[in-house]
Amino acid sequence: MPRFLLFLLLPLLLAGTAAPAQTAPLNATLDGYEYPFPVKVLPLKIEGQTLRMAYMDVPPTAKANGRTAVLLHGKNFFGAYWRETIKTLAAAGFRVVVPDQIGFGKSDKADIHYSFHQLARNTRQLLDTLGVTKAVIVGHSMGGMLATRFALMYPETTEKLVLENPIGLEDYRVGVPFQPVAQAEATELKSTEASIRKYHATYYPNGYPAAHDQWLLPLAAQTRSPDFAQVARANALTYDMIYQQPVSYEFNRITVPTLLIIGQADRTVVGKALIKDPKTLAQMGQYPALGRRTAAQIQGAKLVELPNVGHIPHLEVPAQFYRVLLGFLG
Repeated sequence: MPRFLLFLLLPLLLAGTAAPAQTAPLNATLDGYEYPFPVKVLPLKIEGQTLRMAYMDVPPTAKANGRTAVLLHGKNFFGAYWRETIKTLAAAGFRVVVPDQIGFGKSDKADIHYSFHQLARNTRQLLDTLGVTKAVIVGHSMGGMLATRFALMYPETTEKLVLENPIGLEDYRVGVPFQPVAQAEATELKSTEASIRKYHATYYPNGYPAAHDQWLLPLAAQTRSPDFAQVARANALTYDMIYQQPVSYEFNRITVPTLLIIGQADRTVVGKALIKDPKTLAQMGQYPALGRRTAAQIQGAKLVELPNVGHIPHLEVPAQFYRVLLGFLG
């Protein structure tokens, strides 16, 4: 192949590869890191602080169906990892709203008391600001706990609820030893690209895909920033929120149509490294049983089990995930 032709084709060849290693540090709000769609900011007043909540508001790319979908991210992620899901829903006629919760992504890393009630209220305020009165609420991982709380607090606003491998299907306080916030913060401050990569690898039972680096490397770049202490503090506080505020006892109170999409090979347990008893460890994070138990508690819930799939179906098996999601949304 002539050299000039190779030069012209190189950008196209690289477009299908994983993102190159992130070398430059990224600050607490990921300034300089480009999201797949324009990012806007909602000012919020919480505990006397004026905080910025970042979000994407993506219009439909096909004939609008008049409906809105809200995508809620997991703890170790940020809104951008919904990129292909956003495109899929927009192509199906949905308006798609994707917030970065306070403490995550491009939103402020506040030192406040974090609660799912407050995050749900923030999300409702965002929807009110955007003029959205009813929406499909989709939550992955920690976003599933938040989506559950949102549906419990605002059933009139929740058209349908979708839980994708949510954490919180069990009460972690039963088997995971307590750790003070200071201990969790000290652990977070030791985070490196290698330690983050090791943890994220557990999400993929069939091997870590190189494409996942695009969602991992921004988090790793934050560990090299002078203000990483803010991120570590927020990470510790939101871990405590997950630990102290279970939703597993309230699934029977959900009144909206609900879909659970459960990757059957997922064994995620928040605080797993703290569990020293092998028997306890073996009993927790059993997503096949947890998914069935949760679906039985939610009246009329639909459960879709994805064999040999881990914690992030929308990244690991996107075609299956979109087919199930769109089929449920109708």
